[in-house]
Amino acid sequence: MKKAIFLLLPFAGLLWVPLYNRHDPVLLGFPFFYWYQLAWVPVTSVLIWMAWKADKQS
Repeated sequence: MKKAIFLLLPFAGLLWVPLYNRHDPVLLGFPFFYWYQLAWVPVTSVLIWMAWKADKQS
């Protein structure tokens, strides 16, 4: 069950569009809308790895 929480975080973070549907703050010329979504790529990879490790230990 603990591993499911790791996998639900990116789903919830990207599903709720009003959370990141804005322009500011800008990072390296990219509006928040874009860099927020791109930031989830490595975060999701780490969360999947953590879910895999949690499943492997149980």
